[in-house]
Amino acid sequence: MRKWLPLLTVCLGTFMLLIDVTIVNVALPDMRTDLNASFGALQWVVDGYALAMAALMLGAGSIADLVGHRRTYLAGLGLFAAASLVCGLAPNPQVLIAARIVQGVGAATMSCTTFALLNAAYAGRDRGTAYGVWGAVAGASSAIGPIIGGLLTEVASWRWIFFVNLPFSVLAIALCLAVLTEDERAQRNRIDIAGMVVFTASAATATYALIRANEHGWSNAVTWWLLLGAVVALAAFVLIEKRSRQPILDLALLRDRSFVGVLTAGAMLYFAAFAALMYTQIWMQSVLGLSPIAAGAVGLPLSLMAFLVSGLLGKYLHGDRPARIIGTGLAAIGLGGIIGALLVHGEASWPALIPGFLIVGAGVGLATATLSSAAVSAVPWKRAGMATGALNTAQQLTFALGIATLGGLFTHPDSTVGGVQLTLAVSGVVGLLGAMLVPILMRRTPQRAADRAPQPAVTVTQG
Repeated sequence: MRKWLPLLTVCLGTFMLLIDVTIVNVALPDMRTDLNASFGALQWVVDGYALAMAALMLGAGSIADLVGHRRTYLAGLGLFAAASLVCGLAPNPQVLIAARIVQGVGAATMSCTTFALLNAAYAGRDRGTAYGVWGAVAGASSAIGPIIGGLLTEVASWRWIFFVNLPFSVLAIALCLAVLTEDERAQRNRIDIAGMVVFTASAATATYALIRANEHGWSNAVTWWLLLGAVVALAAFVLIEKRSRQPILDLALLRDRSFVGVLTAGAMLYFAAFAALMYTQIWMQSVLGLSPIAAGAVGLPLSLMAFLVSGLLGKYLHGDRPARIIGTGLAAIGLGGIIGALLVHGEASWPALIPGFLIVGAGVGLATATLSSAAVSAVPWKRAGMATGALNTAQQLTFALGIATLGGLFTHPDSTVGGVQLTLAVSGVVGLLGAMLVPILMRRTPQRAADRAPQPAVTVTQG
């Protein structure tokens, strides 16, 4: 049994960082009441975590290579635990948002070490088993997040969705010190700090501009200055990456249409499938009067369907036509969103969400089973880690921007059914557009197979 303790150590971190993506949504109405939070503040509670993860995913792997994966994982655990404690004790929305951002930094730091730690601990058949168990834990974490969040919020308080991380963190830290060994450090390369800072500034400014537009309208001059600032920061990021000897994103990768197609697919998938879920939760609790645990249970069909489709069909979906598989998944996600928008109308209640959620979940399971392998197979093998980081960044960043964008359609947490209808409809349209666009982008130009990265043994995404 001792040989599986490193796997347990890694799975504990994965469980916490993924469950915190979905566990928060069901607690937002209670946070709003308890902290007297504005609608914009609620958006930042979710977006702060996702933005921090998105901004650091590109560069955290380089830091881990420099200082060691065990040290990096341990630092991430400590940071995540401390931020979780502050989140639970937060006296106002500002402290909660700041702590959520720090929590996202810890999550990104842990996430970038996962595969290196498993590779260092296991080989051969044991490595395959470890990846399989880790994948199951990752999928289950996203699925049970709304249920655990609803249960803790209803039985205790919303604060316990953060306090619950503490015992898991302590156990993971103890195991990390006891059973994980430090791997050999990679060559000491320079870390692209400037690129990380400027990319973070661009992403955060764009998100803030969208949320501000929801509160003050698009005629507000500050909103447009913020958007201009985001564009300038993005241009600066491109210049920095062109001149950097060790860029966090090799811009040459973006010349490959297939890789651009994979990034586009990941981005549109996260917008279409997940960005509207925050607003369905607020509607079910604030308007329909559902309890947190009941509202969490309504979202369970989506996660379970994604888990089942990915688990049952995943091993059959790594063929030579990833564009067709990903496009089909996006089409299902788009169809599910449109069906949800059509069923949720007038005096509709929560059952109207279920058919759309099931179809969206099937699409998520179908597309995500192929996305990561398509990303690494589209680039030279030396850039496989960078490709995975870029895909994760595109997904988390678009998730954050999607929440900010759809907030303007939902308009207010006490919105009628029309607000939910609009968010679902727009999400569906994004999914259908992705289904048409991605296969066109992913038409492969001939390239030697030896230049491509080998496909990973396991493909898992969060939802």
